[in-house]
Amino acid sequence: MTERPFALNLPALSLSLRVLFTGYLLVVSVGLLMSGLQILLTHGMADGKLGLSKDDIVYSYYGNRSDSRLAAKLDGTMSDKANTADKAAIIKWVESGSPEPVWDSQIGAVFASNCVKCHGTIPGLADFRSYAGVEPYAAIDEGASIHSLTRVSHIHLFGIAFIFFFVCIIFSLAVGLPSWLKALLIGTPFAFLLIDILAWWLTKWFPSFAFLTMIGGFAYNAASGLMIVTALYQMWVMPLRGRSSQENTWARLPPVA
Repeated sequence: MTERPFALNLPALSLSLRVLFTGYLLVVSVGLLMSGLQILLTHGMADGKLGLSKDDIVYSYYGNRSDSRLAAKLDGTMSDKANTADKAAIIKWVESGSPEPVWDSQIGAVFASNCVKCHGTIPGLADFRSYAGVEPYAAIDEGASIHSLTRVSHIHLFGIAFIFFFVCIIFSLAVGLPSWLKALLIGTPFAFLLIDILAWWLTKWFPSFAFLTMIGGFAYNAASGLMIVTALYQMWVMPLRGRSSQENTWARLPPVA
């Protein structure tokens, strides 16, 4: 009696495993889309214009060192949050060095009527109810702080690498692809995640490296998207078309005689 070979690949998976893997991949896909939207609405508005550009990356990490974050926001994403006179008063105060006596006599009231309904009540937003809360944002914009870069870097490295790990495990079960191509696709997200994070730190001091952040983010998202689409196709479309494989994708190839 001939022993049937053990098949370990995406088209040969049981229904329950296909549902499990599909659910994970779909949730990750939506998460990546939301991540892209969040970047577009935060970093992508750093220069006051919708759409991610090199200037957005520079402003986010190196800063706009000819202006303050407060003035830049009032001219950009927050331009509709105060009337023309109040915005002009705040910008004039910033340009004069943001003196505390003027805050006490005039500018504090402007912030109270325009800003504190969000900046003072919504967790995660800067607290603009006091001079101490506003002062750091009225200073010259030097971009992301070392503290924030460290915090965000370790969150991204641990969290995103964990997501990529499971996407790549699922994709490793794909059939019909050269082993070198599978290995290249699996390694790409991790390599470009490191490039992306490194680019943040380089851009903090050398704005010309901002393009690396855009390349890194595009590359790891493109590789992940390709692996997700391939996995979904092989789990559902190939079996429906009667295409199957007896390949054990996790087995090493036998040595060539």
